[in-house]
Amino acid sequence: MSLLSEFKEFAAKGNVVDLAVGVIIGASFGKIVTSLVEQVVMPPIGLVLGRVDFSNLKWVLAAEDPTTEAVEEVAIQYGAFLNTVIQFLIVAFVVFLMVKAINKLRRAEAAKPDPVTAGPTPSEALLAEIRDELRKR
Repeated sequence: MSLLSEFKEFAAKGNVVDLAVGVIIGASFGKIVTSLVEQVVMPPIGLVLGRVDFSNLKWVLAAEDPTTEAVEEVAIQYGAFLNTVIQFLIVAFVVFLMVKAINKLRRAEAAKPDPVTAGPTPSEALLAEIRDELRKR
């Protein structure tokens, strides 16, 4: 099998397409969550905590020297880190809800009786009795 035909077979599988769609949707969802956290969730939290802008919170380790361009500010930006942690928690919660819903659907499917192994329905049982009575005669 040539490399090109093997690649075509691999790319034509449904799992590859599903994965690609998932990655694209996930990237878009990440942008939505980033916007939600930075522009909707954090401003009210900052207002409640005394008009704090979390994106600007930082510990300055070495201040910038305005006289020279060579010395830039060195800081630990813990506010941006807090935003990222909140984004992660939102994404994790949404994924948890999705997995929970999928598991619920799977349990419902598993709980359904298999029509092949399940016994006859009442109407089928009645028809079988009628058939048996007709055979006796």
